[in-house]
Amino acid sequence: MGDGGQRRRWEYWWVIQNVSLLLCFGEKVSAQIRYSIPEEVKEGSIVGNVAKDLDLDVSTLVERRFRIVSGSEDSLFQVNQNNGALYVHKNIDREELCDGNNACLINLKIAVENPLEIHYVSIEITDINDHSPIFPEKDQYLEMPENTFPGARFELQTARDVDVGINSVHLYKLGQNAHFELQLIDSGEGDKIPFLILQKQLDREQNTKHMLLLTALDGGNPPKSGTLNITVTVLDVNDNRPICSQDEYSVTLPENALNGTIVLRVNATDADDGPNGVVEYTLGRTIKRKIHDIFELDHVTGEIQVKGQVDFEVKEVYRLNVQASDKGQPPTSVDCRVIIKIGDVNDNQPEIDVTSLYNTVSEDSKPGTVISLISVTDKDSGINGKVIASISEDISFELKPSFQENVYSIATKGRLDRELVSHYDITITAIDCGQPPLSTFKTLSVQISDVNDNSPEFSPKTLELYLVENNVPGASIFAVSASDKDLNENAAISYHIVREGTQNDMASFLNIDSDNGHISALKSFDFEILKTFQFQVVATDSGTPSLSSNVTVNVFIMDQNDNAPVILYPVSANGSAEGVEEIPRNVNAGHLVTKVRAYDADIGYNGWLLFSLQEVTDHSLFALDRYTGQIRTLRSFTETDEAEHKLVILVKDNGNVSLSATATVKINVVEPKEAFAASDVKSSVKDEEENFVTFYLIITLGSVSALFLISIIVLIVMQCSKPTDYSSKYLQDVNYDGTLCHSIQYRSGDKRYMLVGPRMSTGSTIVPGSNGNTLVLPEHRSRASGEVIAVHDSGAETL
Repeated sequence: MGDGGQRRRWEYWWVIQNVSLLLCFGEKVSAQIRYSIPEEVKEGSIVGNVAKDLDLDVSTLVERRFRIVSGSEDSLFQVNQNNGALYVHKNIDREELCDGNNACLINLKIAVENPLEIHYVSIEITDINDHSPIFPEKDQYLEMPENTFPGARFELQTARDVDVGINSVHLYKLGQNAHFELQLIDSGEGDKIPFLILQKQLDREQNTKHMLLLTALDGGNPPKSGTLNITVTVLDVNDNRPICSQDEYSVTLPENALNGTIVLRVNATDADDGPNGVVEYTLGRTIKRKIHDIFELDHVTGEIQVKGQVDFEVKEVYRLNVQASDKGQPPTSVDCRVIIKIGDVNDNQPEIDVTSLYNTVSEDSKPGTVISLISVTDKDSGINGKVIASISEDISFELKPSFQENVYSIATKGRLDRELVSHYDITITAIDCGQPPLSTFKTLSVQISDVNDNSPEFSPKTLELYLVENNVPGASIFAVSASDKDLNENAAISYHIVREGTQNDMASFLNIDSDNGHISALKSFDFEILKTFQFQVVATDSGTPSLSSNVTVNVFIMDQNDNAPVILYPVSANGSAEGVEEIPRNVNAGHLVTKVRAYDADIGYNGWLLFSLQEVTDHSLFALDRYTGQIRTLRSFTETDEAEHKLVILVKDNGNVSLSATATVKINVVEPKEAFAASDVKSSVKDEEENFVTFYLIITLGSVSALFLISIIVLIVMQCSKPTDYSSKYLQDVNYDGTLCHSIQYRSGDKRYMLVGPRMSTGSTIVPGSNGNTLVLPEHRSRASGEVIAVHDSGAETL
């Protein structure tokens, strides 16, 4: 009753101490509790309610994965996640689990998550009286000379009971007899050795043998017992027994000593002569069988040698009884006590036990996230058993010690980035403090999982597309591509075009494949209408939440030779490229008859026009300038030359595939007087043509920019400042800088003229000259003499 109360008080103190530790360490570590159960309890028996004792919410145990995570005997116990109870899972035999009289403890680690908590549970297995004392042999035979003095003692077999404590061997009883009594001597290892003590002198002539019964009882209730039959044979005298040189031999032997190593030598002497004085040595009968496997005794010399593996971690001290006996008849003997202490050497490497909580860690895990628990052990003792643990340096993880010695946790110490390092091999090193030190390595592999923390990227940020006009609608014209450093869905990119919804938004005529970024045009672009535009493409990943970026695409429309030259002059009233020119017969060679004017909407070589004579009545009379389109006389007219000539002029551009147009000019050679009379007729014709040309010019002028409009205004101002009152109604040719033309209306006296000619550079002067480009117009309204109206366009001929 006293022992039970004291044990309960100790357990209460132990629980209070661990609760205090729990309050101190909080979530970092956890609490430790202790239970006690007897062996051989039924499977399913409740050991205790761990959740209740740890103050855990029972309703959250399943969600928090309440479980046993380690322990060499964890299969003996299980926890119920529904009520938090710890129960017996398999039959428990204390004698099978634990060897010796020490407390039999089973340590378990119980974990719950969210947040992570580790609780240590110690279960003490108490002994029950389920074994009887057993002697190594059922019979023991002793030989005693008849002259043995009273008080002599003889060692008997020691009974063994695998139970411990009160249930082990408690006492011995010797059957009633007249010569012997029983004496118990402490063995130094917690048990008693029975000795048979001679009380009364033996007489071989009266009785040569004595039959005794030795009973061993344990302390159980009811007690269990075992018996040993002792047969004592009375021998004739041998009156001197061997004597040991020491009462007790003691030696220290380093573990791992080689086989054959001499431990010590037991020396005993006998004062008798002859066979009665020859001593031989044997190991005591009570020595355990394991000692016979480790040590060997030389029967003649008394030397004890190493026979098997000597391991400090298995047993630290060996106690032997060496019996020295002579060869007398009967022989006499003496017991010599030998104590062999095993010295520890650093022969065990540390052991690392890893409990991996997470093999995959998200890259957005907060610093301090625990990913694994480790414990290190070393079977050596003292400084050889002290272990220092560490992990790899220069990684984003650190090793944190626990309140319990040699228990650590591995946690993140900084931000993780899968795009920089996607996998870690954490090397755990455990090294002891022995000389030389021993170490153990273990590698923990941790995979970093991806989160959507990278936007898609375009390279470069701005793209340029050079697109040839007249593209096929619906065909692919371009492709954009973005990259994303993330993985899987976080790196799955879709594309779309930003549409502003305005009338001039060219993005509405584009379509993009959202999967591969291929862009197709829904319409055919015309360089002459649109020369450049830009749009934006947005790349969006499939992460949650999604991330995006954009790229600006500048589109430049490239010109094609898709516009044929347009004849601006001559143009007849029905719209055909035909005209009639009249010149006096008396003109000289080099006279400018007229100029064919044409326009090409293309640019560059595609808009560079060349003129050639496709058909002419008389090659000797007229010549055509291939660059300006001017038709001039090659010689003076004679009386024999025909009065009418027809010229067909071919105008073509310089594209790869040239496009062309033709104009027909009919030249009538008249007398000088008829030329002046015809001027009034031409004026009326030209007035009608002017209306058509003006309509064409209005359309052309609408397509030019404000920059050209400013140029026109400047040109008008400069031209209006020039004097216009000349004596002649004819004008000389002015310098020409291209194939396009302009027109000037002016007055001289009572006549109104229109000058049709090439574009004039700024500062050009109108001086008297040929009348090849001058038409006399009928008077429609009154203007002040010398007023000039100039209309100039860089994109079209003006009449």
